[in-house]
Amino acid sequence: MRWLVAFLTSLWSLQEIEEPDHIDRLSESVFVAGKSLVSRIGTRPLSVLSLSLFACLIVYAGWSLKADNITIGTMTFLIIAVCMAFAFLLLVTERRLAAIDAEEWPEANAISQLARLPIFVLVLSSFGLFLSARGSGLSIKLLAALGGFVALVGLEFLLRAVAAMFCPQDDSREPPLIATSLVAGTLQWPPQPLIGIQSELRTKQGIDLRQIWAFSFIRKTAPTIMLGTLLLGWLLSGIREIPMTGRGVYERFGKAEGIRHSGLHIGLPWPFGRIIPIENGTVHELATSVSTNGISEPLADAEGPAPESANRLWDASHISEKSQVIASGTSGGQGFQIVNMDVRFVYRIGLSDEAAMKAAYRVADLPALIESTANRVLVHDFARRTLNDVLSEGRLSLANDIALAVQKNMDELNSGIEILAVVVEAIHPPAGAANAFHGVQAAQISAEALVARERGTAAEQTNEAQLNASLQQDNATATATEGIAASEVAKLRFQAEQSAFHEAGQAFLTEEYFNQLTMGLSHSKALVLDHRIGGNLAPTLDLRSMTVPVDPVPAPEPNTPYQSEETGP
Repeated sequence: MRWLVAFLTSLWSLQEIEEPDHIDRLSESVFVAGKSLVSRIGTRPLSVLSLSLFACLIVYAGWSLKADNITIGTMTFLIIAVCMAFAFLLLVTERRLAAIDAEEWPEANAISQLARLPIFVLVLSSFGLFLSARGSGLSIKLLAALGGFVALVGLEFLLRAVAAMFCPQDDSREPPLIATSLVAGTLQWPPQPLIGIQSELRTKQGIDLRQIWAFSFIRKTAPTIMLGTLLLGWLLSGIREIPMTGRGVYERFGKAEGIRHSGLHIGLPWPFGRIIPIENGTVHELATSVSTNGISEPLADAEGPAPESANRLWDASHISEKSQVIASGTSGGQGFQIVNMDVRFVYRIGLSDEAAMKAAYRVADLPALIESTANRVLVHDFARRTLNDVLSEGRLSLANDIALAVQKNMDELNSGIEILAVVVEAIHPPAGAANAFHGVQAAQISAEALVARERGTAAEQTNEAQLNASLQQDNATATATEGIAASEVAKLRFQAEQSAFHEAGQAFLTEEYFNQLTMGLSHSKALVLDHRIGGNLAPTLDLRSMTVPVDPVPAPEPNTPYQSEETGP
């Protein structure tokens, strides 16, 4: 560091011919201020600070809990061999430093403790690398723990360097060693983390913790108190609390004794007695195409846009939907189609004690069991349905059929699961074929509408023809019936007239003559010239047109016969 400072200061030590400008004067001022600050603080705290900060940044950049599969090979074995060789060299150096007397080199013991840290990290890193190559999940935890330990030592060095900056600089005496670590001092056997603190207090502050009676009493009674506390805690493990919304299966020496409901229960301490928690009426919803990993969709704002799960449009793909092959019949042939469906199952563990026992001991993963059973039931159920049936009236019975089939399988497996409902959120063709399916549906609807319209027109014409034929037939029948009735009437009249003629003779004919005459003259204008007509003389009608007399003589009553009229018998 002294050589570096001398090299940097030599750049400004040359005599300049011309007067320096503003930038040169500012940089020279900054350099002088920095040099003064470094001389006051010292180069050793700055070097320790920079190195510890660099170590912490390296650990921060590479620290992760995600394991990467490493294929074992030549490069992996080479890295392990290099790490072990370097660790062996550090071990030889540490043993050499530990053998040096404190009077000969006081800092040798502290440096030997620091040398154990890279040895410890290299050996365990090689072991973790070997475990990672074998596919073990313990390696990532081991490497993460090593990184945390190194970061902890780096933070301790960082704090020591910051504290050393405030110590006065005295060039007349030998500077103390800054890079000592209590965390790295724990890498010894037996571990004595408080020995350094105790020696520090005794040498610098004159405080001997071994002479304090309280600490001696604590040291003597600590094992008894700890054992008593552990024993009491172990006995209290037999007292268990079951919440209001739960229940549990009590096991005594590995045998199920019964169901314990909400409240406090006293039993044997662990591991002789334990309670396996079981849900009590908790309702769950399971989608057959969504993984049950506990990741749920965040709640949507009431005033904001709708979440993606509420999108039910056919032209969009949804994470909760699953593709399913369904039967199809086209042009009289058999085939299949693909549909996207979102079917959700609402279930819970049965409320009876028997159902709780079955769910606790016969099923390892309830969601996985329901999902696998539901997928099998859906495959069998959709194999006997068609797309038009599912999208129309068959959808009403689909949920009920699936629920009954899944519940039957759950009962056969003695799972203790109760299927409350099956909710069919959506069933539609895939998003890519939605528009084509819409076109097919529109064409089918148009064809069916055209067929129905033509059938209506044909039915209308048929009904109209039938109506005309019926009217003509009715008219003909009515006309024939009227003719027959008129004939019958004429026949009856003729027979009546013939019978009257045979009985009355000329009187009937005269009466009929006058009746016909009356009927004929009822609507005509007639003038009787001489009403004194004899009984054997026919009346004379004058059909000539003439003027009516001014003072006509009133005629007698038409039905009153003249006194001199002769009437026959």
